Amino acid sequence: MLTVELPGIKQKDITLSMDNDILTLKGESKPMGNVKEENFLRMERPFGPFSRSFSLPSTVDIDAIKASYKKGVLTVSLPKQEVTDKKKIKVTIA
Repeated sequence: MLTVELPGIKQKDITLSMDNDILTLKGESKPMGNVKEENFLRMERPFGPFSRSFSLPSTVDIDAIKASYKKGVLTVSLPKQEVTDKKKIKVTIA
């Protein structure tokens, strides 16, 4: 399970992608309303694009990944693949 806090970011501004077992989260934080930076002495929340990549273990079932976004929290479910029994190979003498 991966949980990311993204306060003030709309769902439409968030993208998740997979490439070679790397999960990449991209988004953009936009200023609220008609706020101009020069009107602030100090601003605690930066605005603009961001990106974060996570290397996933080979045990994650990539086809079963699910993501949900609620109240500024992105939750990504990363289920493990089902473990299959080892296959036995019969050796014959020729």
